Amino acid sequence: MVDTQRQTGPVVAVIGGGQLARMMQESAIALGIRLKALVEASGGSTGRVVVDSSVGEASDMGAVEALVEDADVLTFEHEHIPQELLAALPGSLSIQPSAAALLYAQDKLAMRERLGELSIPCPRWARLEGPEDLAAFGDEVGWPVIVKTPVGGYDGHGVRVVEDAHGVDDWFDRAGVLLGEERVEFVGELAALLARRPSGEIRSWPVAQTIQEHGVCSIVTAPAPDLDPEVARRAREIGETIARELDVTGVLAVEMFLVDHDGRQDVLVNELAMRPHNSGHWTIDGSVTSQFEQHLRAVLDLPLGDTATRAPWTVMVNLLGSDLENPGHGLEAALATSPDVRVHLYGKDVRPGRKLGHVTVCGVDPESARAAASEAVDRLQGH
Repeated sequence: MVDTQRQTGPVVAVIGGGQLARMMQESAIALGIRLKALVEASGGSTGRVVVDSSVGEASDMGAVEALVEDADVLTFEHEHIPQELLAALPGSLSIQPSAAALLYAQDKLAMRERLGELSIPCPRWARLEGPEDLAAFGDEVGWPVIVKTPVGGYDGHGVRVVEDAHGVDDWFDRAGVLLGEERVEFVGELAALLARRPSGEIRSWPVAQTIQEHGVCSIVTAPAPDLDPEVARRAREIGETIARELDVTGVLAVEMFLVDHDGRQDVLVNELAMRPHNSGHWTIDGSVTSQFEQHLRAVLDLPLGDTATRAPWTVMVNLLGSDLENPGHGLEAALATSPDVRVHLYGKDVRPGRKLGHVTVCGVDPESARAAASEAVDRLQGH
């Protein structure tokens, strides 16, 4: 636990310079926390707002050592940190989540094996070492199947729908071992979001519904509409079990498929993220405690905040790309659509389909909230 008697506030070092570290800074300021960031570019999303930023790669041992020199804790805004680098850091440094836990967000094969040991419901899967394994798996579960690279994939990257045994020959040539998964016929997608501190306290937010666009989260509604309360309870319990058994600290997002078994809803775990997550951005405006404040509290082993909602419904719509040179040029038009919209821009250069920001609306029904958020996003896209 951080020394609360020190003359200066606690120091949190974070690896990564995207929008997640940028939004951690807002909560760090409120809590009197000094946030240090290792960013990919000084003009990137985080580098533009975190004064104590240094430029370097997550694989650069010297850069990481300089980052953590006076830090109370090291945490992450992405999972792409080499295990050997984490193992070489001083044993006295608090790393949250630990390298042992982070492995299960870095390596999908390791994750599937561990969740299987815990009897956590997942799609049927197989370790694939060549086209012969893929052929046998596809014949067993039915074609097409999903094939994933075990490490390095995100936002739809490293995922391919495969119709035959030779659909990923190029990946076998590069990666060697792949993960095969049954293609699940799901009726919806959910995210169970929670935070856990090293001393064991866990707090979960309401289970949210997520809608994907080209493999990227596009819309989040919390709580998930029309979700059986018993299924919501089960989803939260699965998330909390994973956090305890894998010793995850900080924010954990468990992405799930909602499936229908003869009229009965159930869930299957799809992915894990051990950090603030796109599915939790709604908590900034829609929850008593945001995922970013909660993550900082958790990694410092401070008491966790209330996860209750501030409104019956909260809808978050992502701003994915823009026809404007800068989406901020559409800010006046976006804010004019409704006094209820809350705009969050990430300070990123515009590229097609890139996450540039999000809009959140809290309200008394999800349909009107979604419509209002979508209209504001349209204006930020120049439509």
